[in-house]
Amino acid sequence: MDFFNPVINGFSVVLEPMNLLYCLIGVVIGMLIGVLPGLGPAATIAILLPLTYSVEPVTAIIMLAGIFYGAQYGGTITSVLLRLPGEASSVVTVFDGYQMARQGKAGTALGLAAIGSFIGGTAAIIGLTFLAPVVAGFALDFGPAEYSALAMLGILLVATISGGSKAKALIAASVGLLLATVGRDVFTGESRFTFGNLQLADGIDFVPIAMGLFGLGEILYNLEERHRAAKAPSKVSNVWPSKTDLKHASGAITRGSVLGFFLGILPGGGATIASMASYAMEKKRAKHPERFGKGAPEGVAGPETANNAAATSSFIPLLTLGIPANATMALMFGALLIQGVTPGPQLVEQNPDLFWGVVNSMYIGNILLLIMSLPLVGIFVRILRVRAAILAPITALITLLGAYTINNSMFDVALVVFFGVLGYLMKKFGFEPGPLVLAFVLGELLESSLRRSLLVFGGDPTGFFTRPISATLLVVFVLVAVLPGVRSMVAKRKGTTAAAATAGNVTNQNIKEKV
Repeated sequence: MDFFNPVINGFSVVLEPMNLLYCLIGVVIGMLIGVLPGLGPAATIAILLPLTYSVEPVTAIIMLAGIFYGAQYGGTITSVLLRLPGEASSVVTVFDGYQMARQGKAGTALGLAAIGSFIGGTAAIIGLTFLAPVVAGFALDFGPAEYSALAMLGILLVATISGGSKAKALIAASVGLLLATVGRDVFTGESRFTFGNLQLADGIDFVPIAMGLFGLGEILYNLEERHRAAKAPSKVSNVWPSKTDLKHASGAITRGSVLGFFLGILPGGGATIASMASYAMEKKRAKHPERFGKGAPEGVAGPETANNAAATSSFIPLLTLGIPANATMALMFGALLIQGVTPGPQLVEQNPDLFWGVVNSMYIGNILLLIMSLPLVGIFVRILRVRAAILAPITALITLLGAYTINNSMFDVALVVFFGVLGYLMKKFGFEPGPLVLAFVLGELLESSLRRSLLVFGGDPTGFFTRPISATLLVVFVLVAVLPGVRSMVAKRKGTTAAAATAGNVTNQNIKEKV
């Protein structure tokens, strides 16, 4: 009963009129952002960070969380109707969703996606409800050594598991760690990398970095990209799937819920990886894999379920360990810090209203999304017709105004512009900004925990291996760092052996022919 009391009190927090209103605002903005290609939830949360100053912490986080999981729903609409994924996690939905729309089953595809998203999200919330307090209780045993190892592992996993070049991701993470050291040394008070600028004495604020890299940087990059002309959307009818479609999709929805939940918890995981893994799993286990890419209901239901489950479960490491699992969670981490709330093991005990209020708001948010996702399709498709040349300057202006209002400082605006240009250049040359932001967020935790640990161990780094949890995390760190190199060496060796064997066979055959 002690467990259920704070959970029930969390519902009373969510059902306050202001919190309900912000939950609705969050999921509507999330759906809208999911529909618009290019401007994802990370960029939107970064742009809206200054607005969270004027509301209560729980209200602000409820809205930002709604934007995150609402975007997963919105990205489905254009993937199915226009073959244009509004969100990275909806890319694989294009393969079968658009084909179903061409066959006159656009409504069925959207219905399956909505049902799967609701089930996956709700299942993940239930898992979050029961698992998060357990993880938080376990994490109470964490000391500086454990947090050092966990922060190192989190940064490495994001760099190695996420898509794109691993080397570029590690470089971006290194830049993030370097930026985290700007300002006064916490232990000695010495200034570092400030170049005599007093405004950098307290370090670089998280908000200008986030608004620059994800807000202004995304706007600049998307302006350069050529936007595809809006196609005539398919007609939406017969929204409720048939019994046959539901039968085909039920297994995919179940598997997508489980897979997405666990992939969302992992650092470097998240909705995009979960949706791709779900699609690959469904295609691999299908009796007739040739159906995929031609309108298979499982190809829509599985990924859409997995990405919503992952979006929800990624809150577990953030709220219980204080470790963001992906770039969007790093922004949520920053939003909590701005509100004076420190995510971590103590959050459940010290701030149960916020913890359970945010968790329980996801139940309400998922219900709202299920109700709104199909009736609002026509409106969202019309929004796509707004030209980027009109939308981008307005968004950029809002971003810069928001940056100025934080401290009424032009220096913050200059930082946003600097990081906006940096974010544009990173995207242009194939560097994802996510690892940089995540490393910046974890940099202070890593440095302070590492130095405290070394003080405790008398400067002996082997002391990390005397504590079971930190030793285990460091072993995993080494395995994650070494295994890709070992795999590539084995693959090269196999390729060399196979090539030598083939050459030998050809030589023997030539000798036989001559004889």
